[in-house]
Amino acid sequence: MSIGQSKQRLDAEAKVTGRARYTDDLGMPGMRHAAYVRSPIAHGLVKAVDASAALALTGVDAVFTAADVPDILFPTAGHPYSIYPDHGDVADVKILTDHVRFHGDGVALVVAKDALTARKAAALVKVDYEELPVLTSAETALAEGAPLLHPEINPKSNVLGEHAFEVGGGGGGHTYAQGIADADVVVDGAYTTPTMQHCHLENQTAYAYMDDMKHIVVVSSTQIPHICRRVVGQALGIPWARVRVIKPYIGGGFGNKQDVILEPVVAFLTLKMGGIPVSLDLTREECMLATRVRHAFAMKAQIGIKKDGTITAYSLDALSNTGAYASHGHSIAAAGGSKVCYVYPHAVYRFSAKTYYSNIPVGGACRGYGSPQTAFAIECLMEDAARAIGMDPLEFRLKNVGRPGDISPLNGKPIATLGIGECLEKGRDVFGWTDRKAACAAFNKEAAKTGSPLRRGVGISAFSYGSGTYPINVEGGSARLILNQDGTVHLMTGATEIGQGADTTFAQMVSETLGIAFESIHVVSTQDTDVTPWDTSAYASRQTYTAGPAVYEASETLRRKILDYAGLMTGHSPAALMVRGDAVVFVRAPETVVISLRDLAMDAYYNRDRGGQITAEASTKTRQNPPSFGACFTEIEVDLELCKVNIREIINIHDAGIIINPALATGQVHGGMAMGIGWALYEELLVDEKTGRVYNNNLLDYKFPTACDIPDLGCAFVQTREPSGPYGSKALGEPPLISPAPALRNAMLDATGVAVNDIPMTPKTLFRAFKAAGVL
Repeated sequence: MSIGQSKQRLDAEAKVTGRARYTDDLGMPGMRHAAYVRSPIAHGLVKAVDASAALALTGVDAVFTAADVPDILFPTAGHPYSIYPDHGDVADVKILTDHVRFHGDGVALVVAKDALTARKAAALVKVDYEELPVLTSAETALAEGAPLLHPEINPKSNVLGEHAFEVGGGGGGHTYAQGIADADVVVDGAYTTPTMQHCHLENQTAYAYMDDMKHIVVVSSTQIPHICRRVVGQALGIPWARVRVIKPYIGGGFGNKQDVILEPVVAFLTLKMGGIPVSLDLTREECMLATRVRHAFAMKAQIGIKKDGTITAYSLDALSNTGAYASHGHSIAAAGGSKVCYVYPHAVYRFSAKTYYSNIPVGGACRGYGSPQTAFAIECLMEDAARAIGMDPLEFRLKNVGRPGDISPLNGKPIATLGIGECLEKGRDVFGWTDRKAACAAFNKEAAKTGSPLRRGVGISAFSYGSGTYPINVEGGSARLILNQDGTVHLMTGATEIGQGADTTFAQMVSETLGIAFESIHVVSTQDTDVTPWDTSAYASRQTYTAGPAVYEASETLRRKILDYAGLMTGHSPAALMVRGDAVVFVRAPETVVISLRDLAMDAYYNRDRGGQITAEASTKTRQNPPSFGACFTEIEVDLELCKVNIREIINIHDAGIIINPALATGQVHGGMAMGIGWALYEELLVDEKTGRVYNNNLLDYKFPTACDIPDLGCAFVQTREPSGPYGSKALGEPPLISPAPALRNAMLDATGVAVNDIPMTPKTLFRAFKAAGVL
């Protein structure tokens, strides 16, 4: 048995010893290097480009401007292709632009013998701009008469997309208006969340070359190689099959590398340069400025409740700033509004959202995909509602959360595994909710008596999230297994390992289903779109759930083929045999070896009269999307004078179905919690409201927590077996980030009596909130 065991990561030793090869480790002879010429203004038109000084610099090969690139608008969002015309991603980007829309937009590219020369030459390119009004906020971007940033997308306004829906109510036919009218108490709230950057360890990097007269090879740190291939083809206006994308080891992405940003550029450059290798490696400053960020949300919420704590209806209205280009655009707000509604399925839920263009860095996919923003507002609202009727926040949630068999508000079907109640109950016991709450109240009473500036409080939040994107997008997975001559097995999948441990999980699945030892499975971690089975890859916390069926089917097929061949060789019935470890054994006498896998494989490969290479391949589509659930409990200490937060305890409880690898799962939870803490207390990309200039696109001025700032992190699981997948698992990758921010805000409210509805809760934010509330 391999499922449920904490197997060591397959890539652990290679990564910690430096043997793992990333994109920048795979240079080629004759490689040229490119550098961007970036706009110093946030909005304007390029009137003229003078590249003469750059071209005169020794070692410079070429300078390209918007006049040289294909006149093709293409999408950059890493979604599967849609055959439905009204459902595709927004195409609003060119490889280079002469209409700059944010500070750092790319207006030219320099190609030179090395990166230093390319950057020196880029600094010598002179660009004449006609400056246009800068729109950074909803007030300016949506104002009547505001300049249109993308008239080809919306000729009337800067609105990229909007929608609304109303669901829930337990199938009783109640409306939102009725729910609010039936309520004893109605609570309103307004909440904002900031722009943040992913800060993955490996910067965006890619290179491209041509190994014949037609085909372009792109090597990239992408999360989505098969999607990337398609987008490069679209950007260049060439058949997709002429593009080959190779993804080696990757140093994190968190959604930033779910956009196709550099790959069309290097493909274009190698095509223009006669097929020679051309590399483009962004600096950290460029990554933070000109790749993708988390969307900033401004939200208004309302809830109606009975005096006994029953929620009758609740609503959320979100305004999402997508920045200069669509990228994932309105789908962020749409997903954020839908994925959070499984927690409280008995009440009517109304959601509306609008996404608009502006002159700030581009918003794209970021861990949680809109749910951290919407969950922050909803869980703060739940806290405020509980306090409005004098009810314990935990008891309030337990009264209203869904239970197994409850109906999904979105599709009207029963939710098979709904463990949010168990998560809250387990968290109450593990965290010691009642005792901690009482202890904090006693501490605060004594602190007020003695004049101490310290206050303590506890907070809680709940969440739900999806296991993929179905039915919005197609969810496909593929796997290929090969029995090697020595009796070991090679596994290839299109699902990408980006640091989350996917390769290890897939190997455990093969071991579980096939019966072979985990140590005898080699997972090919590099994806190559010319040879790797198709998969839409790493996003939406989908891979374990959506690639798992393909791994299962391929493993079952290979198992049957091995046993059939063992029967052919030995004369035993395949039904009487099974694979265990490195051999085929009898089902009823598993200690008796019938034939080793090595001897079987050697015969299959080299016997003159029978056999052949034993392989198996499966490609599946997943047509369900079970939600995951969880809760966060935290205790904080606040220094009112310093406006500083210290986390004394924090723990996440998750219902992610069956946990394949507990150690990997715990690490995933800890990483997500740390990222959530950073978003809640530290991180914000600062943009000048008038000029659109970014102040802190570097790791000195952009503050995010280090190991010294993160407390000990707690983690526990409530294991439910999800019946729609072969291994009973559900999403876990993104959910850990969703819950810390509202839990910390709610703990702040418990500690100080001040509702801080804007994050990050930096000393600056707390000072303003405390002063307005009369605490200071």
